[in-house]
Amino acid sequence: MRLQVARPASDRIPVPETARRRRSIQAVACVALLATLVYLAWRTATTMSGSTWWLSVPLLVLEVHALVSLALFTHDLWNVDVRPDAQRDVAQGNRTDVGSLSVAVLIPTYNEPRAVLLPTIAAGLATHGEHETWVLDDGNRPWVAELAAELGAHYRSRDHGAHAKAGNLNEALPDVRADVIAVVDADHVATAGFLDALLPYFADPRVALVQSPQEFYNTTSFEHVARRRGAMFAEQQTFYRAILAGRNRWGAAFWCGTGALVRVAALESVGGVATSSVTEDIQTSLRLHRKGWRTVHHNEVLAHGIAADDAAAFYVQRSRWGAGAMQVLRRDNPSAGPGLSAHQRISYLSTLLGWFDSWRTLGYILLPIATVATAGLPMVAGWRTFLVIFVPTFAVQRLALRVLSRGRAPLLHSTLFDFVRLPASFAATLALIGGGPTRFVVTPKGASTNRERVRPPMLLTGLATLSAGAVVWYLLTLAGLTPVTYDLPWVAHGAMLWVVVNTGFLVAARRRIMLQRYAGNRRDSWRFATGDVPVTLEVAGVHAAGSLSDLSLNGGRLHVPDGQGVSLAVGDTVLVEVDLIEPDGTVDRMALRATVRSVTVEASGALGAGLSLHLDTSEQARLALVLYLTVDASGADRRQEAARPAPGVPSPRRPA
Repeated sequence: MRLQVARPASDRIPVPETARRRRSIQAVACVALLATLVYLAWRTATTMSGSTWWLSVPLLVLEVHALVSLALFTHDLWNVDVRPDAQRDVAQGNRTDVGSLSVAVLIPTYNEPRAVLLPTIAAGLATHGEHETWVLDDGNRPWVAELAAELGAHYRSRDHGAHAKAGNLNEALPDVRADVIAVVDADHVATAGFLDALLPYFADPRVALVQSPQEFYNTTSFEHVARRRGAMFAEQQTFYRAILAGRNRWGAAFWCGTGALVRVAALESVGGVATSSVTEDIQTSLRLHRKGWRTVHHNEVLAHGIAADDAAAFYVQRSRWGAGAMQVLRRDNPSAGPGLSAHQRISYLSTLLGWFDSWRTLGYILLPIATVATAGLPMVAGWRTFLVIFVPTFAVQRLALRVLSRGRAPLLHSTLFDFVRLPASFAATLALIGGGPTRFVVTPKGASTNRERVRPPMLLTGLATLSAGAVVWYLLTLAGLTPVTYDLPWVAHGAMLWVVVNTGFLVAARRRIMLQRYAGNRRDSWRFATGDVPVTLEVAGVHAAGSLSDLSLNGGRLHVPDGQGVSLAVGDTVLVEVDLIEPDGTVDRMALRATVRSVTVEASGALGAGLSLHLDTSEQARLALVLYLTVDASGADRRQEAARPAPGVPSPRRPA
């Protein structure tokens, strides 16, 4: 057995849906929209309470908002298999020879530690195809210049941080002098086939941008949830693997900051990367579309990054994204201005207005509480009539959301994160009035010295307290101990049911935020499970066989079976040899020098040892290319695979 951390099969382009399955998904969505319209017509015509309009009108508004959201979701996910093909869509005489395009991989960095930055630079240099790799250091750090030089990358720094990442990229372009730039964030490690997969789209001279999905290797992060049978819920996966893929149909895929190729001439035509928003990527995409440029989403994971490890980092990131979306709405509103198709306008508004879903979540929390507390009537109807109309409508809405998301948004987990995101999303929407932050706040990455639990946002705590109070008030009212009376008891009972459900999600959200395992990351380098890969080791002149169960650039976990005649003690020096499968598919042996940091005796009698590795820069780079999911198949196998189009979907790979 050899050491290779294989990319999961889910990283590859999804198998295209059959026409029958696609039509069934579209049919469910249409039925859900029609059922919701019928439900709202019934609600408006027969159930509105004039005496408590302050409950009935807001509830109706929330339900209309849910219909609009479902309609936008349906629009985005109508067909997720559309992929432009340069060989098919571009006349022979108008094609660009992508082999003649000069390419530069740009890695903007600000404060990322060495253990985060080194794998990114190493992978940028190792990706297939002729290109330059540039490290753009906004922190002006001498050690980064030394690291870039040791690895063989170009280095550029600046002594100011004007316009953050956008300004860093803009100022670098005159020095880089490339036709196409690949933008890879400092924590995102590209695969060997990154350029092979994305560059062929630029055979179409109208293509300005090709974006790939963002995926993450730290799958124990705050935004990942382990499900049954080894499945994993990732909070961002619905957007990157379904919604963006669906926007190819409407020509509305947009830049997501990293994992993308951008045509420099297109950037220059819009004045460079946009600097008037802290989400420069979507604003730049909007301006490119206004100028008539095309964009593509390539639905294959070609880089892996670091997801927010803890709740604090999660909220920093979501607050920046939300505030940036509001800045774009204020300064470059897609509903107005020239250059956009109707479908592009709808797609952009779906993303930007999606942050206002937090208002609906908040309303659905507060309205049941108000109903229980005041005995007001948000609707007037018999309970049997309500159930006959509401339950089927609600059920088909949930089904539509599930099938449209292609199973990537399970009800419980996606709803939990609606509650988790609520404080950041709601606060961000207020920036539509105030303008939002002008400073780009970088998401924390790497090891954290602060291992204290994150305090839940006051909004969640306050809502949980209100909900608990509503439960007590409801029970006291039923006992006749409050001054209110429930004239239509089933309405109060139904409202109480929603209060209980909401309370459960609020408690679960607060608990997740406070969990000790999300109280910062104590390691500066991610440890990958290696599946007990066999190794040989030498300690104090004694040779033995063992295995590694996990490994990082700085450490690992060694196991030595009983009977090997080896003793290990803290402080011992160990030489561990392991066979690596290199990114080009070749197999080579690597010696890892290490110091024993901890020793345990396992139940089987084997020795377990925690190791601290001592590798030089070139050795760390070599190991990083194996550990950080950069290996596809062998180079030849991948190129053969690239030449084969998926059934019914033309290949976007490099033309012959």
